[in-house]
Amino acid sequence: MEFMHGVSWLLFVSPVSEADMGIPVVAKTDDEIARCFAVVAELRSHLQADSFVGMVRSMQSEGYCLAFIEDDAEIVAVAGYRIHTTLFMGKNLYVDDLVTTDSVRSKGYGKTMLDWLRSVAQDADCAYLHLDSGTQRHRAHRFYLRQGMDITNFHFSQKIDRS
Repeated sequence: MEFMHGVSWLLFVSPVSEADMGIPVVAKTDDEIARCFAVVAELRSHLQADSFVGMVRSMQSEGYCLAFIEDDAEIVAVAGYRIHTTLFMGKNLYVDDLVTTDSVRSKGYGKTMLDWLRSVAQDADCAYLHLDSGTQRHRAHRFYLRQGMDITNFHFSQKIDRS
């Protein structure tokens, strides 16, 4: 491209333009859910492929939704979320899982998914979108802060002995 005085300039083009980036889709079929497993397993390594679809189906009966972004017929980002009401936040969208496959991180898929989740929350008249993030996930924390999220709570947990 020629911009001034006959000098050609090279433009940096992002590897994936927003126009080319897939729009998140809610997984409805067992096949769509199963295809999300490899990406989800990057975040939730304790999960097993053979029980994943059944677990998601069970969670769906409790309000869980699984959404994904596809690029070249490969799933590259996945979000699990639910809309519910609490005394603390009123109606809210809680993100259980948000992960972009490692090979395409920092290419805009996470932002696209988070923007889409915000629109789902707005369309559902939610007061908040929120999530928990492991204390060791510093890269994710920087991402969430860049996306305008705030650190607002500590999350405490205790494993229950079920023996």
